[in-house]
Amino acid sequence: MSWIDFVGYLAALTVLVTFCMDTIVPLRGLAIASNILFILYGIAGHLYPVLLLHTVLLPINIVKIVQLRLQMRR
Repeated sequence: MSWIDFVGYLAALTVLVTFCMDTIVPLRGLAIASNILFILYGIAGHLYPVLLLHTVLLPINIVKIVQLRLQMRR
């Protein structure tokens, strides 16, 4: 197995784990990690649809987690 495959499997595993989570803040944190892994996977494997999707999802997840953190402080 190449390192590109390993990153892809790790990224897929992070998505699977997010579906098993009950609380939203850790879920968003793991989703961000998943986005980063899929971006690396998309770049390394020249998988442009994967790269595009996770490049769009990453800032969405960052904004959402920042909003949640601000709500928790209030």
